[in-house]
Amino acid sequence: MKSKNIFKEYFQITISTLLIVIGVYFFKFPNNFTFGGITGLSVVLGRVTIFSPSTVNLILNVFLLILGFVFLGKPFGIKTVYASLLLSGCLSVLERVYPLHHPLTDEPMLELVFAIALPAFGSALLFNINASSGGTDIVAMILKKYSNIDIGRALIFSDLLITLSACFVFDIKTALFSLLGLLTKSLVIDNVIESINLAKYFNVICSNPEIICNFIVNELHRSATVCDAQGAYSHTHKYIVYTALRRPQAVQLRQFIKRVEPDAFILITNTSEIIGKGFHD
Repeated sequence: MKSKNIFKEYFQITISTLLIVIGVYFFKFPNNFTFGGITGLSVVLGRVTIFSPSTVNLILNVFLLILGFVFLGKPFGIKTVYASLLLSGCLSVLERVYPLHHPLTDEPMLELVFAIALPAFGSALLFNINASSGGTDIVAMILKKYSNIDIGRALIFSDLLITLSACFVFDIKTALFSLLGLLTKSLVIDNVIESINLAKYFNVICSNPEIICNFIVNELHRSATVCDAQGAYSHTHKYIVYTALRRPQAVQLRQFIKRVEPDAFILITNTSEIIGKGFHD
């Protein structure tokens, strides 16, 4: 089981990193978009130094990986090393196999959308399993760990200076596109992470909690808490069943309750912050 989980985790890291590679190489680099990150800084330094953006990306990532090991621990560091090496390696290979000297299209706004969406979605998947693609994502994870700010806002703090540097290296149009990209990227990452972790919190007010709890435990393989209650209007004895479920399980429970106890009163709330067994540790 452990080997299967490790394979699944690294498969997810691979797919997530490849999404970042596609967004960065085909849409970010050719347009000189610099909305933060080491890849954004690589675009700037690639313009003002003799090194290519891919080479700069590799050098800076090594330094930040050391910080990741020190402040975020070995498991995070190992996964980030893998993602970072895969990212840098794929960028270097693409640079030699499929060199790009101009944008793919003449629609900068369209390319900005892909330059934001693909890396943001890939980064969100990595953050969700306590990994990153390296670079300033490591800085953002450190800020998140040692403060109470969310990952999107941490990314803004860590990437803002890099984005502003575009004003001095490229034209104002590129700088404005880059700033828009940074703000949008941070929002997309937070929303994707929240959507991935979205669960349903149930308050079920009922007369027969046993059949409902049996379904939750035996069919959904979750647990629940039952409390005594009294109706304020009817003064009849009731029970309240509390449980938290993933979205597919929530649909099953709702349908089951409506079938076995149609008079039950059900409160369902969206939540993405559940700490405990079966959710986040």
